[in-house]
Amino acid sequence: MRVVIAPDKFKGSLSAPDVAKHLATGLQAGFGQGIEATRIPVADGGEGTIDAAIGSGFTRRTTTVTGPLGEPVKADFAIKDQEAVIEMAAASGLALLPEGPSSETAKKANSIGTGELIRAALDLGCRKIILGVGGSANTDAGAGVLRGLGAVFLDKNGNELPGGGAALADIDSIDFSNFDVRIEATEFVLASDVDNPLLGASGAPAIFGPQKGATPDDVAELDAAASHFVDVLAATTGQHAKYAAKAEGAGAAGGVGYIAIAALKAERRPGIDVVLEFTELERRLKGADLVITGEGSLDEQSLLGKTPMGVSRAAQRAGVPVIAVCGRSTLSREQLTDAGFHTVHALTDLEKDVQKCIAEAGPLLEQLGKHIGVYLAERTENKEYLNV
Repeated sequence: MRVVIAPDKFKGSLSAPDVAKHLATGLQAGFGQGIEATRIPVADGGEGTIDAAIGSGFTRRTTTVTGPLGEPVKADFAIKDQEAVIEMAAASGLALLPEGPSSETAKKANSIGTGELIRAALDLGCRKIILGVGGSANTDAGAGVLRGLGAVFLDKNGNELPGGGAALADIDSIDFSNFDVRIEATEFVLASDVDNPLLGASGAPAIFGPQKGATPDDVAELDAAASHFVDVLAATTGQHAKYAAKAEGAGAAGGVGYIAIAALKAERRPGIDVVLEFTELERRLKGADLVITGEGSLDEQSLLGKTPMGVSRAAQRAGVPVIAVCGRSTLSREQLTDAGFHTVHALTDLEKDVQKCIAEAGPLLEQLGKHIGVYLAERTENKEYLNV
């Protein structure tokens, strides 16, 4: 019996590698000898993308970069040959704000560290960079990424501007004389499911700014500042910078999507597709008898292209039955069937207290894994069709 375990993280509880490890332990306890559990942690392009890369043969690297408020932080990225995977939350994430989001941090947080991570990957010889975005603290239209790559932003008096989205209102010129020329020879992939433009009612400040502490007045200020930045960038690099602000995905990660499209010439792709490609999931599904996927909460958002759906589609193409394991599920039986899942096992089936499920997710996952293993063993012994 060969089972592929390809889960996302259980947010706030366990990383994807830990979820896979606990499930594998339970499966082996329930099935006994003769089961092979192949662990392939996956993600949707946001938090956990580095773990997925490491689990697929990439090497973890760590460097010190500029955090969202200017403080030094240690950030991981992953490399394999000439390819790098960067998770921008590691350098510019909301979780790095020491006291959490506020009006002040919404205006001052920057994405400089993400640009510095890109430069670190270039220094190691990487010429294809996957930029996983999500969980960002900044609403700086991605200007910080350019700064991390050597651009300098000046006001009308020739003084260098501080980082952050609010400061963009004072940009008079951008000096690209020390910009990293290796960018021109590098392929970039923007792994993002966000399709918002940069500006306006559905733009980055309006839609995502409040999650980062922005007040209504802050949103208006940040949107106006980002609009001015677009004008200055277009005057410096060409009108394509204006068109890029309207592109789908430009509003991702506080506008890092915009700079990825406008300055890095990135191709935007759904995060789960990018991750499943570099993990080579479809190739590794060959010969499998069962796939187990899942995430912390299986809900309506999951159906919009999150990890479980991507894994389910890959399993269906390979003709392998797939089941889901989650912390909790709010989906109907019909929705789960339509999504391709034979069955769904939730931690709340074992423990009704959600807080206990979060705190004790590891042991509970081992219980679920053991239950699945016992069921598979019985079906195998009776040579029955694997109707899981």
